[in-house]
Amino acid sequence: MRKRNKFKHSVYLLAALAMLLYALPKLSFQHSSGWVLGFGLAWCVFAFLVIAAHLHFIMGVDEEKQKRLDAVRKAKLAQWQGKWNEDSGVSQRSQG
Repeated sequence: MRKRNKFKHSVYLLAALAMLLYALPKLSFQHSSGWVLGFGLAWCVFAFLVIAAHLHFIMGVDEEKQKRLDAVRKAKLAQWQGKWNEDSGVSQRSQG
C-alpha cells in the first residue's frame, strides 16, 4: 500500500511541476497592474506549496512521526477499552 501511495504522490508531483512550467511563461510579473501581479504570485505560491507537500510525503519525512502517533493511538485505545470494560463490569455488578 505504501508504494502505491508514493507512486500516486509522484504522479501528482509531476503534474504540478508540468502545470507550473507551462504557466510560468504565460504569467505576467512585470509592468502589470496589482491584480495581475497578485494573481501570478498567488498562483505560483500555491503551486510551490503543492509541490513541496508532495516532495515532503515522497521523501518520507513524516514516517517516523507517524509511527510514534500510531503507537500513542494504540495505547489510548487500549486504555479506553480497559476503562470501558471496567465501567461495564461495575454497572453489571450493581444491577445483579
